[in-house]
Amino acid sequence: MGLIDPLVIAQGLLLPSSVVQSGWFAALAAFVAINTLMYTGLAIAKMLPKVYITDYDPRRRRRAETRSIHPDGPVD
Repeated sequence: MGLIDPLVIAQGLLLPSSVVQSGWFAALAAFVAINTLMYTGLAIAKMLPKVYITDYDPRRRRRAETRSIHPDGPVD
């Protein structure tokens, strides 16, 4: 009998249950799952528009003095 049982291949399973239930296979599956979640999050973050916190704080863009040629003009 070879490494992979022909009956297992006929049922559509590539690996026998002893390999799938082993500890290293569980560790590999956890690594693949975390890697998939990380890259999915990065792809979604890349698709969203950038958020600048200074856009939500209008105090930072306000001048203390007018720069207009008319000194009594409104401060921008």
